[in-house]
Amino acid sequence: MVSSRKPRPRVRSGRGASMIEVLVTLVIIALGLLGMVGLQAKLQSTEMESYQRTQALLLLDDLRGRIEANRLEVANYADYAPVGTPLGAGMVCPDATPASTRVLRDVRQWCLALQGASETVGGASVGAMVGGRGCVESLGVGPTGDQTVRVSVAWQGLTPIAAPAETCAAGLYNGAAGTPCQGDLCRRVVSTVIRIANLK
Repeated sequence: MVSSRKPRPRVRSGRGASMIEVLVTLVIIALGLLGMVGLQAKLQSTEMESYQRTQALLLLDDLRGRIEANRLEVANYADYAPVGTPLGAGMVCPDATPASTRVLRDVRQWCLALQGASETVGGASVGAMVGGRGCVESLGVGPTGDQTVRVSVAWQGLTPIAAPAETCAAGLYNGAAGTPCQGDLCRRVVSTVIRIANLK
């Protein structure tokens, strides 16, 4: 006697395995994309910090060159940009006319550069660092009559780090209580010491 039963189809034991593999793949791709977004944000922040430091170094070198070109008046630069009241952001730059002293003209041009006046967008100065300020500190006259000054440029960084030891613009970049930038942790400063020899 011949049986008329049809053979049963085999049931696959891994029926949902491919769906789980697809879900795991999607989770891995999503985590990778989130990591790339975080990396991109960090790169943009680092690029901005680098740009600001470069601008500060250019402005520092600008005043260094001006001071070295006007060697006999080196002490007078500190009168216009003391550490306690730096030039730049949040202040009116000193007036200078063609009849003004070279020191005053240099200080005015440097102040405007610290404020970013060389490039404007919609009437706002955007050609410098965020909150750029500059200081000139007289370090005294040496025994042979050489004069020494420290030129510093300060600006507002994007992320908190240790507060710099330099005193230029100290306290002017304090964030409100509870913010990451309180205690001058977002203040950045670059400085150089200029020694002008007594050639008399």
